[in-house]
Amino acid sequence: MGVIPVASIVAVGSAVLDRIYTVTNLPEPDGGAFVTDRARRGGGVAANVACACATLNHDAAVVSRVGDDDAAETIVDSIRAWGVDADAVRRGDGASSYTLILRGPGGSRMIVAGGDSVPRLHLRDADRDRLAGADVAFTSAYAPDRVVRDLVELRRTGAIDALAFDLSGPLSELEGRGTTPETIDALAAGADLFVTNEVAARSYLDEDPAAAVRALRSAGAERVAVTAGAAGAYLSDGAAEPVHVPARECDPVDTTGAGDQFTAALIHAWLVGDAGATAAGWIAATAAARNCAAPGPRGALATPAELPDQ
Repeated sequence: MGVIPVASIVAVGSAVLDRIYTVTNLPEPDGGAFVTDRARRGGGVAANVACACATLNHDAAVVSRVGDDDAAETIVDSIRAWGVDADAVRRGDGASSYTLILRGPGGSRMIVAGGDSVPRLHLRDADRDRLAGADVAFTSAYAPDRVVRDLVELRRTGAIDALAFDLSGPLSELEGRGTTPETIDALAAGADLFVTNEVAARSYLDEDPAAAVRALRSAGAERVAVTAGAAGAYLSDGAAEPVHVPARECDPVDTTGAGDQFTAALIHAWLVGDAGATAAGWIAATAAARNCAAPGPRGALATPAELPDQ
């Protein structure tokens, strides 16, 4: 793989406040747990991916919406702290969107989302102009459906050069607040990079990871990656069969944000760079494992020097 050029990357969607509680155990239904530590940090898939891309030396920006509360300052400041352009993170009425994260032993977690600032996001003309000047647009299934549909249309007409998408949750979790199955179908047919995890892939396609890669490639997605936790990931960019990349060994402290770091590294190495599927998967797995070694969704974002050059 050659030197990866600096790219302009605009991430559209969720920028939220993570309320993180470290607990003795993840509770069963009707059960309980004891909080041993707590923290507040900026999070959200779009914001996390943008921060990871900035750490990989790209020019990154976020298009999102926050509320008119104190959490908004924390969210925006946490984005700018990584050198990301947050000028298109707009303030609106109401509370900022948030996630409640229970972090259990060994990096395990449970996540509950709330707030209406992100679901009320719309693209404005200024946002479209920003996207038209970018090398890559990124969004996830947690962005409002109308926003993702706009991005699909902008890519279809050539107004944006490349579109990366993360189907970050199962369909039941997206209902009423995120991307609809019909829009996901359009992304499967036209995304330059389609990333999903095993749970979301089974929800959408009712297929195992390798079969999901085949199905998404057949639908038209140019590059596809399906992650499977400790079982690694399956990727394809045109080969007859998906390649399997094992997960990197690590002693996880917190798995929050690992998938976002994985996606950012794929954008870096596979979409902007010229790595093949196996090399891109290995680079992304390394980045994800590194981020699991520290608490928080941006606990240990990888720099280019910390990733394999292969």
